[in-house]
Amino acid sequence: MNAAPALLGYAALVGTAGPWVLVRSAWPHRAPVLGAAVWLALLVSFTLTAVLATSQLAAPTEHLHAGLVGLLHACGVGTDGAAAPDPSTAGLLATLLPSTVVATVLGAFAFHVLRAGVARARHRDRLDKVGVRCDRLRATVLPHGAPTAYCLPGFRPRVVVSEAAVRLLTDEQLAAVLEHERAHVAGRHHLLIAATRAFAGVFPWVPLARRAREQMAILVEMIADDHALRSHHGEVLATAMYELAAGRTPKGAFGAGGSTALLRMRRLLAPGRAPHPAVRGSAASLALTAPLLPLLAACPPGF
Repeated sequence: MNAAPALLGYAALVGTAGPWVLVRSAWPHRAPVLGAAVWLALLVSFTLTAVLATSQLAAPTEHLHAGLVGLLHACGVGTDGAAAPDPSTAGLLATLLPSTVVATVLGAFAFHVLRAGVARARHRDRLDKVGVRCDRLRATVLPHGAPTAYCLPGFRPRVVVSEAAVRLLTDEQLAAVLEHERAHVAGRHHLLIAATRAFAGVFPWVPLARRAREQMAILVEMIADDHALRSHHGEVLATAMYELAAGRTPKGAFGAGGSTALLRMRRLLAPGRAPHPAVRGSAASLALTAPLLPLLAACPPGF
């Protein structure tokens, strides 16, 4: 039995119907952590499906289990007490092509992480020359005429606020904004953004790629907003975001303002009800099981 048709059908479902449903659902913006987890699970599930489908298309007469065993033997796993399968052209293709897909995705992820890291490192060097560290704010104060606040995550993270923002914002507004930026650093949100960009670079024609990149950028900002709301009122953070909405953010950084500010201000000023427990449970189950579904499609139980 060749699993390629089932895998390709599942890939089409995840790549088109999945993002269509999520974008039209209200609950991800009400539970952004769970929403980000579901988007990430769909990316992993689609990638694994592509890997398994490639293996099946390369060796259509072989059961997927044989290809996986061959891949494990090629990697030196599970060789004790068992002879490696005889190599063949189909077997080599069934191992090489999926490995290429995995290497491409991981390479794209590493590329985006490193490229953004280089941009942040250059900006940190400039901050070391012109910025002033403020222990009271636990941030670097930048002499700049426009109100802005942002963070540089990753290696040697920095939270940055301009002198104009310090003068313009109240103490509570400034504290809420800085807490928002620290949440980006602590949550390593730059890795989620790199993952969506890597997926979009490898599978640019898939609707899931475009939608995941757009929505993940919104969700990580909402996650940081919710973190700031633990110690500050929504109105305080919303008014601070209004003052900083026009501020510019350097490449590779997260800013409190930006293109998502209007949507987030509406969410802060008119918060919706939390998703129903049944919705949360279903979404959490989807996030946990979606990466495993390609394996069930490829190797159904009892085969």
